[in-house]
Amino acid sequence: MIEVRIHGRGGQGNVVAAYLLATAAFEEGRHCQAFPSFGAERRGAPVTAFVRIDDNPIQRRCQVRAPDFLIIQDSGLLHVAGVTEGLKPGGGVLVNSPRASDDVAAETGRPTIALPASQLAADILGRPMPNVALLAAFLTITGIVPVDALGKALGHRFKGDVLERNRKLIDAAAALVPAGLWREAAHA
Repeated sequence: MIEVRIHGRGGQGNVVAAYLLATAAFEEGRHCQAFPSFGAERRGAPVTAFVRIDDNPIQRRCQVRAPDFLIIQDSGLLHVAGVTEGLKPGGGVLVNSPRASDDVAAETGRPTIALPASQLAADILGRPMPNVALLAAFLTITGIVPVDALGKALGHRFKGDVLERNRKLIDAAAALVPAGLWREAAHA
């Protein structure tokens, strides 16, 4: 089973990211769970979402405390206690940041890929929503499910021009990360 914890702030599409990742896995015939955890429901408040993906039915019904991977939609959260806590050995961190991956990895102490997801989204969608760009990068890096499954998942939510711009965002984000870099960890 692959377990992913997604950290972000209210308004960044954190919960939507979890549901999109699970839907992409479902599109590929995998079993999945996606669920959020948050305190005060307000824009800017820290939000955590969880995703589980497996080839078999998932019986576990608790929060993800020891994730295989972390997706962090706001790099400022790297300075919040507990954000990287529990990451399994060999796991990776994908961070929304314009900084170099090596610089961010020095902060996390873990294999880390930084992607300027908010800037990509602002350029392509007209809004700095990092979730779709980060998911495209995550699927490219891990190979958990094909990246085109994310496009199918988006097709359940969007139509027309919005869907096409999101597909352009997927392609742009996927082109910026090393394909298959974390494949071995994802399929261990």
